[in-house]
Amino acid sequence: MPGAFNDDIEAVREVARLVKSSGGRALLVGGCVRDELLGAKPKDFDVEVYGISPDRLQKVLSGSFRLDLVGASFGVLKLHGSEIDVAVPRRETKLGLGHKAFGIEYDPSLTVKEAAARRDFTINAIYRDPLTDEIIDPWNGRADLDSRILRHVSDHFREDPLRVLRGMQFVARFNLEPAPETVATCRKMTPEGLPRERLFEEWAKLLTRGERISAGLDFLRAVGWTRYYPELEALIGCRQDPEWHPEGDVWNHTMCCLDAFARHRTGEDDLIVGLAVLCHDFGKPATTRFDRCARRIRSLGHDEKGVAPTRSFLRRLTNEERILKEVPPLVRCHMRPFALWKSHAGESAIRRLAAEVVRIDRLIRVAAADDEGRPPFPRDPAALEWLAAEAERMKIADSAPAPIVRGRDLIALGMRPGVEFGKVLNACYEAQLDGAFADLRGGIAYVRERMHDILQTQKKRTEEKQWRNL
Repeated sequence: MPGAFNDDIEAVREVARLVKSSGGRALLVGGCVRDELLGAKPKDFDVEVYGISPDRLQKVLSGSFRLDLVGASFGVLKLHGSEIDVAVPRRETKLGLGHKAFGIEYDPSLTVKEAAARRDFTINAIYRDPLTDEIIDPWNGRADLDSRILRHVSDHFREDPLRVLRGMQFVARFNLEPAPETVATCRKMTPEGLPRERLFEEWAKLLTRGERISAGLDFLRAVGWTRYYPELEALIGCRQDPEWHPEGDVWNHTMCCLDAFARHRTGEDDLIVGLAVLCHDFGKPATTRFDRCARRIRSLGHDEKGVAPTRSFLRRLTNEERILKEVPPLVRCHMRPFALWKSHAGESAIRRLAAEVVRIDRLIRVAAADDEGRPPFPRDPAALEWLAAEAERMKIADSAPAPIVRGRDLIALGMRPGVEFGKVLNACYEAQLDGAFADLRGGIAYVRERMHDILQTQKKRTEEKQWRNL
């Protein structure tokens, strides 16, 4: 909101005035300075304070601001109700593996260059005085920003392996070219057991904010970190039929698809859709064969085969149930829109697709990126336009068909809740998807007419399953 942004700017200046009156100096640093130099409006502000101890800083600011002390033990104060963090520069000593294995000593006497040496990239080590607008650039980050170069600041970079993934998403977001020495440094680093939550933050920024997602992933490949994501590394060199995929192997195809996705982001469900685009061909390495009869390379069943590697990839990134649940069906069904179009499928097939993926509108975005990711092969939007129109007409574009017959309806018919309850409800929903009825009256009639048949069918299926398991 413009008002909140202006309030934050004025609050930053007030912090700087209070610090100056107490004998210190407050400087903006990091992403807010970088974004301003790029002509973008910062979303948050990091202020670094020199010449004042953490305890003194808290006293100075508490008279004018309500402070959140959550980060106080890390030398960070947050101004309540704002996007402003205020910190004192610190010295860090690497004590072991992992991003938390640091000894921290706050030292407000550090020079700006000494403090900046602990930052990740030169483009994030540019400072600005909010009172004078003076730019302080001890590591020549502005020149790198103008030249669109990603360069690490110092040897301290190697102490935090998460910075490799930060480099990945920065390359994608700001269209940067990684410096050779930064690539070489990253190649010597390992993830060191980084927690999923930290990893996932960087992947989410890559997919939801990257302008050239392919460039970020090519950086990951260049530094050798695809080996920590075997589902991704398996795409490299996996051949495709050149007639249908002139863009090259599955890695190149996936990169083209991700860039197509980025060009058409909507701001809604971008993370779910982006992950599905990233994973959509994870099944090809296991299914790609040269068909001697057809004299072409084929990957039959790669959509279904891609579900398992998608789940394993996602589980290493996050335990967020929504993502683990909603991305795999999009991978499984990413070819279904074109198959339904070619077969002149009816409403029943579309309802079943909606029930499987929940959001047909998301699936269409995944399929569109897949279709656009074969340059210079021409796009074929007819199938997706047809499916979008049909789903909208049937009112199932953004949700699965809601069950018409529910448990309370069976109780009203005299059924007692029990084992058969679920069987009847499942059978009713299947019949609903097939178009056997379209309203509650029809559903009740269906149950009354078919109760015996429903239970017998379910019993038979159960017996067959038990027999197969013997």
